[in-house]
Amino acid sequence: MKRLLYKLLRHSGLVFIFREIIQRNKITLLLYHDLSREAAEKTFPYLKKHYNIIPLADYIKAHQDPNKHSLPKKALVITFDDGHIRNYQLLPVAQRLQLPITIFLCAGIINTNRHYWFTFKHPNLSKAALKRASNKQRLKMLREAGFTPEREFQTPQAMNRQQILEAKDHFDLQAHTMTHPCLPRCTDAEAKEEIIESKKVLEKDYGLRINALAYPNGDYSDRDISLAKEAGYACAITVDFGYNTLQTDPYRLKRLSVNDTADLDELAVKASGVWQFFKTRNGKKQGYGWTNRVER
Repeated sequence: MKRLLYKLLRHSGLVFIFREIIQRNKITLLLYHDLSREAAEKTFPYLKKHYNIIPLADYIKAHQDPNKHSLPKKALVITFDDGHIRNYQLLPVAQRLQLPITIFLCAGIINTNRHYWFTFKHPNLSKAALKRASNKQRLKMLREAGFTPEREFQTPQAMNRQQILEAKDHFDLQAHTMTHPCLPRCTDAEAKEEIIESKKVLEKDYGLRINALAYPNGDYSDRDISLAKEAGYACAITVDFGYNTLQTDPYRLKRLSVNDTADLDELAVKASGVWQFFKTRNGKKQGYGWTNRVER
């Protein structure tokens, strides 16, 4: 049913209206996670044809000095969260199509056989329930079920050093904390470690220039924004629904989730914001992220 709905929406004229009118003078950020190379081969040409794909760094420059730097109409930034190992397979696709792509890395998981905690299937608790717990309690519940952030598995889930060093001249590699916690559920000390240390590790150990942070799950509080500023990030990315302008708070940049889809109808509908627009009218959140914020 959803596939049929995507097709109907794509050809209804709504996608065209959103893309050519609403997005025309906006900057759209797309959210991916673990897109396959086959899906990228099929869908990236659509984005290249219908949008002007720009590096995230170009948006930062234009925001900081709009008189000196301008952006094209229908500007779009492609971002990936987590640094999944399959992201490396997208390198030849991005090179051939000349697409700038930003990948946010979990500094404590890359170059190890550690796994992302959210891929571990807890026998009794859902991911949503684990996200609602305090960081300390979440780690305790995962540990009791056999998972710890330091546990090394047989196979990696994230890119390794060699892949990162090879990719860094083509991909814009940025920070996604150390271990992907729900930041508003962290203590001040935990959040500071996750936000500030990840930038230091990526710069020192991999020679990256880190100026952007993606909040894990899109969860953030005013405290986390202050820490991002303290660490020296120029911007931070959420999964709040919407588009951006040069006046958008750079530490609350909005994104549209496209669900790692290989379906061109779904991509067109979600990249335009049509799907998320109607979904959020009912009070629902985007497919990724649990955004209940807790101030500490």
